[in-house]
Amino acid sequence: MRIVIALGGNAILQRGQPLTAENQRTNIQAAAQRIAAITPGNEIVIAHGNGPQVGLLALQAAAYHDVAPYPLDVLGAQTEAMIGYVIEQELGNLLPADQSLATVLTMIEVDRDDPAFRHPTKPIGPVYDEATAQRLAVAGGWTIAPDGDKFRRVVASPKPKRIFEIGPIRSLVERGTIVICAGGGGIPTVYDENGRLHGVEAVIDKDLASALLAEQLDADLLVIATDVDGVYVDWGGPDQARLGSVTVEQVADLNLPAGSMGPKVEAACGFARSTGREAVIGSLTDIADIVGGTAGTRVHMLQRV
Repeated sequence: MRIVIALGGNAILQRGQPLTAENQRTNIQAAAQRIAAITPGNEIVIAHGNGPQVGLLALQAAAYHDVAPYPLDVLGAQTEAMIGYVIEQELGNLLPADQSLATVLTMIEVDRDDPAFRHPTKPIGPVYDEATAQRLAVAGGWTIAPDGDKFRRVVASPKPKRIFEIGPIRSLVERGTIVICAGGGGIPTVYDENGRLHGVEAVIDKDLASALLAEQLDADLLVIATDVDGVYVDWGGPDQARLGSVTVEQVADLNLPAGSMGPKVEAACGFARSTGREAVIGSLTDIADIVGGTAGTRVHMLQRV
C-alpha cells in the first residue's frame, strides 16, 4: 500500500517546548519508531510541518541587522532540509541498512492572487503571552492571532496548486525509496507577470500540500497524523465526541478552527473527493491501527452500509 503521512508539528516539537535541536530530535525519534513499524510491505512518503522552526529562523534573521532578513520561502527551504535530515537519520537507525531514504526539497506553486495574501491565518514561530506578542507585532510589522491561551505570529497560507518535483518523487517511491518531501507545505512559489518563477512570503498548509501530494502520487491512503486521536465535535464541551467513520458531506460543514483542525479536515475531504479513497486524521501513536483500519477519524465519499 502506498501511504502518504502528514506529520503534525507535535511530532517534531511539542507545544510549549523550547525550540532546541535536542528536543526536536527526541520527538522525531519517537515519530520514526511509529513510522518504522508500518514500513514492511508499504511504500511510505512523509510530509511534515515547520511552523515553529521557520518562525524561529525568522526571529534569528531579524536579530542580525547587517543584512535584510531572509524571506520566508528561503527559510522554508532551510527548515525542509533540516527536518528531512533528522527524519532520514532517525528512520535509518531503525530500518534495514539497504532501505533507501531521500529528502526532496519541494517547490509548490501558489496563485499570486490567492486571497490568503490579504488575510494571514497560518501560525508560525513560538507562542507568546498577549503583551509580548503585541510588542513584537509592532516592532516587526507582524499580524498576530490567538493560539489557545497564547498568541502567535500568523502569515499568508495560499492554497497549493502544483508540485514541481512530483516526477522525481514518484520515481523514487516506485524504486522503493522512503521519501521525505513537501516539508512545511513545500516552498511557496509563483510565476510573475514575466513568467519568472520566484518565492513568496508565505507558508503553505502542510496538510493541504500533503493531500495534493497523495493525489498526484496515486496514494492508497492519506494519514494526517496529529496529537489527538481524531476529529471531535463540541471539543471541550459537554457533548464532546470523536467522529469515527464519516463521509465528506458529514464532516465538511463542521465549524472547525482555521489554524488547526480545519485544514486537516479540508485536506482529508479533498483527497477523498479527488480519488475516492480514504483519508484518516488521528494520533501518530495509533498509526499502525490507522493503517489497519481501526483508528482515527476516517473520511470517505460514500455512506457505508
